[in-house]
This record gives sequence, C-alpha cells and structure tokens, in this order.
Amino acid sequence: MSEVKRIGVLTSGGDAPGMNACIRAVVKAAIGKGLKVFGIEDGYKGMIENRIKELSYIDVNNVIHLGGTILGTARSEAFKTREGREKAVANLKLHQIDALILIGGDGTFAGGMALTNEFDVPVIGLPGTIDNDIHGTDFTIGYDTCLNTVVEAVDKIRDTASSHHRVFFVEVMGRASGYIALNSAIASGAESVLIPETVTDIPLLAKEIKDQNKGIRSSIIIVAEGDDEGGAKEIMAKVKPYLEGYDLRYSILGHIQRGGSPSAFDRILATRMGVKAVELLVEGKKSLMIGQIGRDLVTHNILEGTTGTVPNDDSGIQLLESLLTKG
Repeated sequence: MSEVKRIGVLTSGGDAPGMNACIRAVVKAAIGKGLKVFGIEDGYKGMIENRIKELSYIDVNNVIHLGGTILGTARSEAFKTREGREKAVANLKLHQIDALILIGGDGTFAGGMALTNEFDVPVIGLPGTIDNDIHGTDFTIGYDTCLNTVVEAVDKIRDTASSHHRVFFVEVMGRASGYIALNSAIASGAESVLIPETVTDIPLLAKEIKDQNKGIRSSIIIVAEGDDEGGAKEIMAKVKPYLEGYDLRYSILGHIQRGGSPSAFDRILATRMGVKAVELLVEGKKSLMIGQIGRDLVTHNILEGTTGTVPNDDSGIQLLESLLTKG
C-alpha cells in the first residue's frame, strides 16, 4: 500500500451523539501528522455526488459538544449499484483521497467493504450508532448518551404515572437489539422490560403487572421497538383485556433518543477511536473496525461489525427480575 497522505471521513446511517467528537478527533490527529482530511457530506450519497471538501482545524474546533453530525448523513440506493460505487471511487480519486474513515453502523461498514473488495480502497470503521448492536465492541458511539436521554424521559413519565396511578408502556429504539430497553429499565427502576431477545408472554405480563401494582401504585413497562409482540401501543392493546380497571397509557419516545449533546463517556470514546483510526491508516492497516472491550481499544476485521444481532447479556435480565417485588 502507498503512503496515506489524504484521508476521507464520513458519517452514515442513523446519526448518533458523539459523531462530531469523532470527526474532530480524526481531523486534528491527521493534521498533527501532516495529513489532509476531506469531509464527505451525507455519507455515500455525497461521495457519489462529489460533495467533498477539505476540513481544517477551525472547521472542527468547537464541535465536540454538538449532537448530530456536521457532515450530514443520508441513505443511498445508488451506492448499492456497481455504477454508483464507480462514481464514488472516481470522486475519491479526483480529490486524491488515499483512504477512508467510516463512522456508522453495520450498513456503513458493509459499504466500506464493497469499496475495499472492488476497488482496493483502504477503510477503517468506527461504530457510531445508538443501538449498541455492533459485534466486537462493548460500546458504540452514541449509546451512552441515548441511554441517559431515555432514563431522563422515563423519570418524567413516572412522575405523572405515579400521580394518576397509571401503567405506562414506554417504547424505545434499538432495532433488533434490546440494549437500550434493558439498561434503561434497570437505570430507571422500571417494573418490566420487553426486548427482542426474549419471547413476550402477554398473559404472564398482565399477571406480573397485577402482582406488582395491586392497583395502588404506578408501573413502567419499557418496550423495545423490535419486540416480537409489537411496539408499546400494540402491546398495551393486547394486555388491556387482562387488566380491567387499570388506567393504561403508552408513550413512544422516538427520535429524541438520537439528539442532544453527547455525554462525557461518548466524547471520550469517540475521541479515542478517531485518533486510533488515523494511527492505523498511517501504519498501513486497512479493513479494520475499532471497538472498546472493557477499557481497552481493540481492532477486528471490519466484517465482524456486519454479522447480525449482538446477543444481550442474560445477567441484565436476571438483575432486573431480582428487583421486581410482588406488591
């Protein structure tokens, strides 16, 4: 591989708090090593449309605290075609970009691997998604901030639930992963949690609500959007016939979970990963993703980040169950 002198960086897929901190780290670390960095707007879509610009120290100097992504993100059907990828690579060559740093999820990594396999473009993947569903890392950029946002919202919902003696079903994001749901349930003191990794039993859920509630206090049920029985609204409707006399409500938290200033944890994680990505490219490494296991940064083949759903740790479910009282 030839020496890397010009790096492209993009964000793709769903936005996640901490992406800007990661972009900042990439730019500053690269400039410190005498490299040039080019920001690619709106992910692979911008690559195809040649919306590529050099990033300076000033461009990223005050973005570490910002949510979202200053580069933007978008889906690209054109990139899924060979013709679209050829246009994308032609634009990389136009700017003499030697390698790419990709911040996103499994779809982002899969796109990067296509560029490597078909055109020998060196790529490094950084896991940026609130869902925490990437193999090879304990934490993804944005997950911690999302978790804190959910817990804050549930705390507020509990205030009204307690005041009116209501049972609230609160739906959170996560796609096919229950990490957000399970850990927000533990942190918020929820009475039950429904996640894709377990089978939901509606009659049993109703019984548990009765046992816990006794009609005199509130209950919070956290529902992952990928649960096998549906979202919060659907599950509330299914359990309602079993809970005559109970005041049931549902709330879908939606995209507030993606936004907001990143937590200190996410800022540090994103910064460490961004700097490490630059170092790997300078060392001539490619086709890797960076993860954090425990306190240490680790690397894996980027394909590991595209290998399906990450199983939830059963210990979290057992912990929540051990705290559930029977009234």
